[in-house]
Amino acid sequence: MRNRMNVFESLESEVRSYCRGWPTVFQKASGSHLYDENGRAFLDFFAGAGTLNYGHNNPVLKERLIAYLTDDNIVHGLDMHTVAKRDFLETFQEVILAPRGLDYKIQFPGPAGTNAVEAALKLARKYTGRETIVSFTNAFHGMSLGALAVTGNSMKRSGAGIPLNHAVRMPFDNYLDGRTPDFLFFERLLGDSGSGLDTPAAVIVETVQGEGGLNVASPEWLRGLADLCKRQDILLIVDDVQMGCGRTGPFFSFEDAGIVPDIVCLSKSLSGYGLPFAVTLLRPELDVWEPGEHNGTFRGPGPAFVTAAAAMDFWTDEGMEKQTLAKRDQIEGELRGIAAAHPEQVTGLRGRGMAQGIAFAEPAHAPAVCRAAFDRGLLMETSGPEDEVAKLLPPLTTTAAELAEGLQILTDSVDAVLV
Repeated sequence: MRNRMNVFESLESEVRSYCRGWPTVFQKASGSHLYDENGRAFLDFFAGAGTLNYGHNNPVLKERLIAYLTDDNIVHGLDMHTVAKRDFLETFQEVILAPRGLDYKIQFPGPAGTNAVEAALKLARKYTGRETIVSFTNAFHGMSLGALAVTGNSMKRSGAGIPLNHAVRMPFDNYLDGRTPDFLFFERLLGDSGSGLDTPAAVIVETVQGEGGLNVASPEWLRGLADLCKRQDILLIVDDVQMGCGRTGPFFSFEDAGIVPDIVCLSKSLSGYGLPFAVTLLRPELDVWEPGEHNGTFRGPGPAFVTAAAAMDFWTDEGMEKQTLAKRDQIEGELRGIAAAHPEQVTGLRGRGMAQGIAFAEPAHAPAVCRAAFDRGLLMETSGPEDEVAKLLPPLTTTAAELAEGLQILTDSVDAVLV
């Protein structure tokens, strides 16, 4: 069968991106594999940019979804009370929040991660009466205007077409030539009326900067940031859109640091099935919204409530976390071997859990490795300000054998590029 590609070139906007690196037409997907219309199989080590932690068409989630739809249940419900929403809220509280001692209200801001971020920023400003948000170098928080204002990438920011104000950047952990920034500097700026830094409404941070190059914040750095925010009466927002839902091991990526953010943004794998779904978690005392003050047409997605509640079955015990950490070790071992084989061209290994990557001295090598991997039947992408990191985000349900197969393809691809 011939791939019919012309329609994409002639009708779809030039803004399309992922398809440029994967020049085929996909048709089916199951588990850790995608299949194009010619029947060729590809191991998926990108998983919808972290949206498919439980794999494509997970059979448990699919069964619940099909049963829900065939019984004429609510698909679109605005913010009405529905059985599906109640089931999700009860399950999320019982399985995720209560066992971790987390006391959050749950806001449904809209279908995407950027909606969760926008709600968090807007709420922080409303609650504190302040305007400034502090974010970090190489951060990525979304493509809508508020989220872009706290995003670091200059190319993405330039697409806004207007000034992106009321945001201040600080250096992320290890940004300064491998040194951890001293929070005393940040605190001195806050206490100095001549510094030009107004007391911010909030600080927003990713524990692992997924799009920014898989930069990892240490637990000590995160605890220092949380302590500073508490001392200075600044709200702490953790953007867990890509690294939450188990990507780093525990359900929330901030658990290992022992911190409790004031606000948490979740999306991507929250629905478990690739359906659009996002929530903003907030401490109860922050819930100062007036009814309808922040809303959206697609904030009551019945099918996503159903699959998200079903996905909580993976978290009723520690099995998923332990499996993820075991697979982390398998990935790290193989990546260390690749780095050792190419000490001049590989500048380091990045990431945490099942979000890992290889940083190259020559930025062009990362996309070249991804192209070589595609030719060999593996889907992966780049990250970092110069696209210098070849990034792995396989589904958490990927088997050890599938990981071994994909990592061998990656090894062969790096060898082919760095000859």
